[in-house]
Amino acid sequence: MATAAVETLPVVWDYHIPAAPLSEFVRLFWYWRGHDVPYAKERVLPMGTSELVINLGRGDLNAAGISGPQSEAFIIERTVQDELLGIHFDFGGPFPFLSFPCRELHGLHVSLADLWGRRDVAELICRLHDAVTVGMKFQVLERWLLAVASRPLRPHPAVRFAIDEFKKDPGLLSSAAMAERVGFSQRHFIQLFRDEVGLTPKLFCRVQRFQKVITSIEGTNDVDWIDVALSCGYFDQSHFNHDFREFSGLSPSEYLPLRTAHHSHVQVKD
Repeated sequence: MATAAVETLPVVWDYHIPAAPLSEFVRLFWYWRGHDVPYAKERVLPMGTSELVINLGRGDLNAAGISGPQSEAFIIERTVQDELLGIHFDFGGPFPFLSFPCRELHGLHVSLADLWGRRDVAELICRLHDAVTVGMKFQVLERWLLAVASRPLRPHPAVRFAIDEFKKDPGLLSSAAMAERVGFSQRHFIQLFRDEVGLTPKLFCRVQRFQKVITSIEGTNDVDWIDVALSCGYFDQSHFNHDFREFSGLSPSEYLPLRTAHHSHVQVKD
């Protein structure tokens, strides 16, 4: 029996950058409808951030969830029926909206109903469906996020300072050196950072160094991997290869031909 063709709709992409105080925790609200092929799988590489995604195309509670900060790649499915609304959090972004430390979300994918209750999340999804335009959907999601905040919308100054310094050069400062700079014991600083960001300072820096690699080669097919490894702070190629495979599940040469338009998403071949 012949399989009915699935109509491919034009891809629609939109986003909204919130004002303060949400801008301290949220990089952007985003909307994505459709896909350029009927069905595909993609491997999402770790970024150290968290992502809240609601699949309005499905419309049930199981299609609304949050991925905590990741240090391993995971697989997602993409279809032409996708209608996705999401929040791309900054580092430590979910912390004010949780009733527990962000470290407990590390490596997990959790339904919104489990985090904030089935009734409240069902009402949110209903309001999102009722919102006629994408801009109105962003407004509904933004108001809801502010309403579920359980902590003050202020990042801890020591954690924010450490994130900014680590991002400049992920291999430059140890947690001991950073703890001394912010005036805490190393143990207290690591616990504070992990509770708010979800990763230890060392793991956070390793993920950011990996991200530095894949952003530095964006749009390039002729890559000198030894030069890239050294310029991004790896000791040698063996050290680089180990981290690259740990975080992506691929070798550097396997990664190149599988890249998509988003450098942290790669194709999964059947």
